[in-house]
Amino acid sequence: MTQHYPIATATGFDWVKSSYSSGDQSCVEVAHIPGAVPVRDSKDAHGPAIVFAQRAWSQFIDHVAAGAPGV
Repeated sequence: MTQHYPIATATGFDWVKSSYSSGDQSCVEVAHIPGAVPVRDSKDAHGPAIVFAQRAWSQFIDHVAAGAPGV
């Protein structure tokens, strides 16, 4: 079953940017809230965020870290 999560406003969270990102603001930022991970474009701090289920985000990160094809 496909789960759909809303696009949220990007304010009111404690946002974190990767320590690997450069200083030019070309990165995504994530916030951790119970059961979900909102993700936004660091260049638009007041723009929308896409909200992922915690489990879906964790699986995505695991695939990226493992060098999974298609990621």
